[in-house]
Amino acid sequence: MLVLGIETSCDETGVALFDSERGLLSDALYSQIEVHADYGGVVPELASRDHVRKLLPLCDEVLAEAGCGRLDLDAIAYTAGPGLIGALMVGGSVAHALALALDIPVLGVHHMEGHLLAPMLEDNPPAFPFVALLVSGGHTQLVRVDGIGQYDLLGESVDDAAGEAFDKAAKMLGLDYPGGPGIARLAGQGAPGRYRFPRPMTDRPGLDFSFSGLKTFTLNTVNAARAEGDLNDQTRADIALAFEVAVVETLTIKCRRALEASGCSRLVVAGGVSANQRLRGALEKMVRKLNAGVFYARPEFCTDNGAMIAYAGCQRLKAGQRDGDRIIAVPRWPMDTLPSLEERCEDGLKR
Repeated sequence: MLVLGIETSCDETGVALFDSERGLLSDALYSQIEVHADYGGVVPELASRDHVRKLLPLCDEVLAEAGCGRLDLDAIAYTAGPGLIGALMVGGSVAHALALALDIPVLGVHHMEGHLLAPMLEDNPPAFPFVALLVSGGHTQLVRVDGIGQYDLLGESVDDAAGEAFDKAAKMLGLDYPGGPGIARLAGQGAPGRYRFPRPMTDRPGLDFSFSGLKTFTLNTVNAARAEGDLNDQTRADIALAFEVAVVETLTIKCRRALEASGCSRLVVAGGVSANQRLRGALEKMVRKLNAGVFYARPEFCTDNGAMIAYAGCQRLKAGQRDGDRIIAVPRWPMDTLPSLEERCEDGLKR
């Protein structure tokens, strides 16, 4: 089955071509970072307009790269949510229009399921069951995964997601959007031990996260240094390091608890923050002590991309799941409501 995957949930336009027999054939990504950088975050209307401008050319690009034409497609998968409603509607509209014109099935895919399954595109994919840490700008979740559509939510952020906290901390330190890479670069110049930030919700049982208080602690630290006339480049680097270490240790502690509680020996880490090298190093050290393993997507598939949507969509399309005539766009969509591969849905996935 040859599936075209379309990702337009936020500020990146991703398209990919996945074949159930040959694997990933081609992918392309257009990032809107420069469009939104001056605003310090994503402007939904600008994001939607840029998706309209770039989506069809990217579809043609990936088909040409793979030596295929539109008539070769067997199905189309697109991100149906969660995400920005306008951006989702662009992807859904194009997917349904193409599917209607070509008389092929179309299916809306859950964005975070795409991230969760992205490591399956690697040469050494994880086997089920595993614990997944989904960590991005909009989500921080721990999920037990027994199969596609078999998800048990173990814990999630009760306020800011980790990626969102990175963006806000970066803005406090005068860094550009998105904040994660900037914080990581600046932290590399920091002096360990000058500041110690809290590890939120690690002093109590449970697997939920909270990063709002850490964001406030960072703001207070920055303001105190400014008031003392000490907010120089080295201080900014020291604050960035303390912030990054606090987030990394918090995520690592919760992942260890989740592995121990679930009895799983495999950890999958997905989403934009999973590209953070300090986080990867801490998790790899932790799983070695537990005789467990950790799996990631390649760096270019940690952030939003069409390949993960094409793969996830292909697995469900092969099982007979597909949309009806209605475009699905769901800004908020709990992943544990998704059907398993064995379930049939008359009008797309359960929401």
